Amino acid sequence: MTNKTGPNKVERALVSLSDKAGAENFVRALAQRGVEILSTGGTAAMLRKAGIAVREVAEVTGFPEMMDGRVKTLHPKVHGGLLALRDDAKHVASLREHGIGPIDLLVINLYPFEATVAKSGVTREDAIENIDIGGPAMVRSAAKNHRFVGVVTDPADYGRVLDELEKHGGALSLELKRELAYKAFALTARYDAAISQWLWKQEVESGRTAGPFPPSFALAARKVADLRYGENPHQSAAFYRAAGDVEVGVATAEVLGGKALSFNNLVDLDSALSLAKEFDEPFACVIKHNNPCGAAAADTMARALELAWAGDPLSAFGSVLAFTRPLDAACADFLVSGGRFVEAIIAPSFDPAAVELLTTKPKWGKSVRLLACGPFGPSSRRADELEHKPLVGGLLLQQRNLAVETRADCKVPTKVAPTEEQWAGLYFAARVGKHVKSNAIVLARGREIVGVGAGQMSRVDSVHLALRKAGERAQGSVLASDAFFPFADGVEAALAGGVAAVLQPGGSVRDAEVIAACDARGVPMVFSGLRHFRH
Repeated sequence: MTNKTGPNKVERALVSLSDKAGAENFVRALAQRGVEILSTGGTAAMLRKAGIAVREVAEVTGFPEMMDGRVKTLHPKVHGGLLALRDDAKHVASLREHGIGPIDLLVINLYPFEATVAKSGVTREDAIENIDIGGPAMVRSAAKNHRFVGVVTDPADYGRVLDELEKHGGALSLELKRELAYKAFALTARYDAAISQWLWKQEVESGRTAGPFPPSFALAARKVADLRYGENPHQSAAFYRAAGDVEVGVATAEVLGGKALSFNNLVDLDSALSLAKEFDEPFACVIKHNNPCGAAAADTMARALELAWAGDPLSAFGSVLAFTRPLDAACADFLVSGGRFVEAIIAPSFDPAAVELLTTKPKWGKSVRLLACGPFGPSSRRADELEHKPLVGGLLLQQRNLAVETRADCKVPTKVAPTEEQWAGLYFAARVGKHVKSNAIVLARGREIVGVGAGQMSRVDSVHLALRKAGERAQGSVLASDAFFPFADGVEAALAGGVAAVLQPGGSVRDAEVIAACDARGVPMVFSGLRHFRH
């Protein structure tokens, strides 16, 4: 049992699996190397059916599985076999005194808690029953003692383990065991985070807690891919998918074709889809550098795309697009014609004819990324999900900005009220403005964005930028601002540029000056009381 000069041979393995995919061949290969196989309940039955000799854990411990399987591996003869230091004479003596055989390899995965709570209509009882106790305990025991025990929690490592056993005469290198231990603790950390987040949401939904923010917050995510680089080539980056049942998004979408997604592609796609989720009707948006430069709703998807592209054709080249309906051949034909090009497109689905055109057209086929995310809409957004923003040494949590302007909440402080057509345009501009970096100014005509001013340090500069982008289309347009006008200069510039109605939150100490500027030109203004800063 002691070995101070090299890695210990794998002579006994404990196999306990909820997801048994790929395990049969792996365990058979272990058995063929002379490794004794211990196992539990359903896993043991599967292995025996496959003709693999297996010894039940209950036989080793002298206790049957009990309490509907809740208690089966929580026993000194299991954890002693996993935790014993093979080069410590006292530990070895304890093993011999109590008849405990060392366990050199643990092959395990956990009850499917995340998959269970992702199911529609799952009960609390079902969720609780799928919280694994014995599994994480064994994982942690084996990972803590990784100098002597290999712990395999990922089927992707089955082949590597067999290769190492062959290479090292039936032993695993310390380097591999260290890597497997890290993965094991990452698994239990992610598993516990998913459980704690779900249980907290139950408390929030039931009203048993005063607010939505837990006293402790843990992020749980699994790496999807390494990226070529981050925002800039000198920054490395990776893409992770959040644990558990997540909202329709870039992380859940199926990539149908194109080059590998970049860090900036993913950020822009997430912004594009977030904006598209504001709308139920056929809607398209064009995102460039994380800001919408064009957006429109129309009777058909192709018309919405045409109007969205016209919002800022210069900026639209090399952009990212999102659609609320399947992308059809008419949309694809518009995109590949006229020298247009985009980096990536996300939509509920893609018609086969559209995929054919986008993936075979020169310049497009090998480049543009196509992501199908499935149906979505305003109702698919989850209000209970918290947004987080990292800080050096900490992070911020906030509720999502799902609020929208309603007629009941809006006030008209000017002498003239908007027409019904103007009200519709103001609401449309405000929804788009939620997704523009502050200071945000959005000009719309009907359900079409004609000018956007984003990310300026001064609100009046954002107004000038939006007017310049709109050009002649600013005449008769309506304006939505994400925050109040601190001075009348911004509104005065907008009205001089042809803006015919204004929506803003109101609340400035100079509101009276801003109202007077509108009244002087007979232009209606709406105070929404709703700010939409986005930093």
